[in-house]
Amino acid sequence: MLTPRTNHRIPAKELRVIGPKGENFGVISLEEAMRKAAEFDLDLIEISPNAVPPVAKIADLGKFMYAEAKKEKEGKKKAHSVEVKSVQVKLGTGDHDLSLKAKKASEWLAEGNRVQISLFLPGRAKYLDEKFLKERIERLLKLVSVPYKVADAPKKSPKGMTAIIERA
Repeated sequence: MLTPRTNHRIPAKELRVIGPKGENFGVISLEEAMRKAAEFDLDLIEISPNAVPPVAKIADLGKFMYAEAKKEKEGKKKAHSVEVKSVQVKLGTGDHDLSLKAKKASEWLAEGNRVQISLFLPGRAKYLDEKFLKERIERLLKLVSVPYKVADAPKKSPKGMTAIIERA
């Protein structure tokens, strides 16, 4: 996190100043703002340098930086990225292998990720009946133990057929 400009490092001639308790002092000169900050025995911190005129707050720099770091950390906690994990099966994949792949897909769904199920079709297999291919994907979906919903129904893709599922 970058340290904001404070006190005499602020280049603007005029600032919109906010007091230590959130009160608005309006647009005043830098010198006037510095005097007010000195009255409260606090720092003048530039909050919004791109605003016209720039916005500054009278506060303790250490406490301000601590609060900002805490906000940033809290924001990172709440931001959970959802990944799309992939499971690939072929036409002749056996039941045991299907159950292992379904187990892995269930784990990923439980973590909150989306799962893309790809039915890989080599060569001429791409031209098989679409209903037959969807049944092959359904075989795997029946083995998934976590409740899920189909986010993207099975459809043809360049390498075969894909479907995307996510936690219900």
